[in-house]
Amino acid sequence: MRLISRGRHHATFEFGDLQVISLRDGYIDMPPTRLRDEDGRPLDELPAAVPLAGDNLRLSVNAFFVTDGTRSVLIDTGASNAWHDPTMGLIYDALDEAGVDRAHVTDVAITHKHEDHVSGLIAPDGSEAFTKLERVWIGAGDTSVFTGRLEPIRDRVVPVSEKVAINDWATAIPTPGHTPGHTVYEVRSGTGHLLVWGDTVHVPTLQFAQPNVSWELDGNQPQARAARAALLQRLTRPHHFVAGAHLDSPGIARVTPSGDGYALEYLAPPIG
Repeated sequence: MRLISRGRHHATFEFGDLQVISLRDGYIDMPPTRLRDEDGRPLDELPAAVPLAGDNLRLSVNAFFVTDGTRSVLIDTGASNAWHDPTMGLIYDALDEAGVDRAHVTDVAITHKHEDHVSGLIAPDGSEAFTKLERVWIGAGDTSVFTGRLEPIRDRVVPVSEKVAINDWATAIPTPGHTPGHTVYEVRSGTGHLLVWGDTVHVPTLQFAQPNVSWELDGNQPQARAARAALLQRLTRPHHFVAGAHLDSPGIARVTPSGDGYALEYLAPPIG
């Protein structure tokens, strides 16, 4: 995978016969008390390697657009103006900056139901953000989110209850734990595999080195921990990469074993 262009809100990678565009929706600040040990208790002490913004953890919020030049899929949509405005909701600017016409987006794949991943389906003015939208893939356990603001999209929802192909090169893989319907999307090209995840990891400076550390908002912390362990082990295979919603933007990296945990190597420096 090779970086071929970037801007303030996007980075474009060549991935074999595909292009993968990282889209920066913004960031959210969360207290370190969200982090949990294996017994579900707040961590006693935050390692010095974990940076803080004031007293908070700063989490990037990313989405990813993948295309073969004919077919495409947008994985997650950011927050629009539903949450933490104005530090989020930049995905529309990111798409414009990357040269992606929203009117050409027909397939959206959602990693899970939380606002910073699904709310961007609706623009701040209340209109549908993607006027030619045909399908929204989401874990079957998370389809209840399509009410209220998201009700107009409900008729295009495709529930994912088992591993299923979205197209010739993208597959939805259920990974429940953070939410009942949390889903990872595997993208395959002629040169490798990319796993696109949502909230498998929230704090990359900590949870790769210490993957047993969980997040308060994981609905089922043991299940989320087990899903993370399996995905991290899978990512150590040759020619495997990860794209993470809360990895430092642009959020695309490779993973290698390191001590009792893993090391993360970004393919492009974080966007400031």
